[in-house]
Amino acid sequence: MGLFDKFKSIFKKEEKKDLESYDKGLEKTRNEFVSELNLLGIKYTKVTEEYFEELESLLIKADIGVNTVFDFLDKLRKRVKSENITDTNMLKEVIVDELFLIYVNGDSLSDKINFNSDGPTVLLFVGVNGVGKTTTIGKLANKYKLEGKKVMLIAGDTFRAGAVEQLKIWADRTNSLFFGKEGIDPAGVVYEGIENALKEDVDIVLVDTAGRLQNKVNLMNELEKINKVIGRLIPNAPQETLLIIDATTGQNGILQAESFKEVTDITGIVLTKLDGTAKGGIVLAIKESVGIPVKFIGLGEGVDDLKTFDIEEYIYGLFKDMM
Repeated sequence: MGLFDKFKSIFKKEEKKDLESYDKGLEKTRNEFVSELNLLGIKYTKVTEEYFEELESLLIKADIGVNTVFDFLDKLRKRVKSENITDTNMLKEVIVDELFLIYVNGDSLSDKINFNSDGPTVLLFVGVNGVGKTTTIGKLANKYKLEGKKVMLIAGDTFRAGAVEQLKIWADRTNSLFFGKEGIDPAGVVYEGIENALKEDVDIVLVDTAGRLQNKVNLMNELEKINKVIGRLIPNAPQETLLIIDATTGQNGILQAESFKEVTDITGIVLTKLDGTAKGGIVLAIKESVGIPVKFIGLGEGVDDLKTFDIEEYIYGLFKDMM
């Protein structure tokens, strides 16, 4: 059974819990991308160089990323040749297969969170201001509270006006513990917060940080200090450093990922506002460009609309109209 047939057979609602969210959240991308792909198949019934050229611009428009698109088209051309594919309708199945393989092929990167088996799990959040960092932390606090975990939020963004208060509101809303102080050294606040988390026997600690990227050296030093104080109190922590990216910023999000990767060890990406863009291909572009897995995606405004990333559900959300 090919991947395309596998997708068709496994997407029964009872087997995939977030299908409806992916379906709805990727609607803008699907309506634009898949309808154009279908039109391309009507315009060209045979696979020609002109077809490939138009497919290339269609993929770039979906924000899959220029380098990713070039690699992808190379693979597609090879398969067309080796499997002797002449019909563009048959090629659509190969396109779905190959886009799936871009994300998973030969890679052991996990989209699962690495939980601490001994003591609190610490998740550190980084990202520029305005990408939805505080909201994401709040939504994750809600998710883990619903799973029965004891959660603490620590406000490491100590100098931005209103940042500590914003996070405190989310802590209250989700009935989570909170630690924060304004206007002092972030590493000191994080240290005290982690000490409190250990006393309170917390399961999950979510740590906010400042969203500055203008001065990479300062940010690098600050994150290094924060990492050091966390590791001093909880060995091998933070378990994850998650970079928040606003999907609607498109290729700018990839530049942010590359910049933050230079500054600190990013273990996963959280893509917010994926429902608000017709360029949902950014999921594939980010993975291909920076080699970091997407761990969560935002598919709506609601507190429950932050979903654990699932590549199969994502591919389904993009291509269900073709299946």
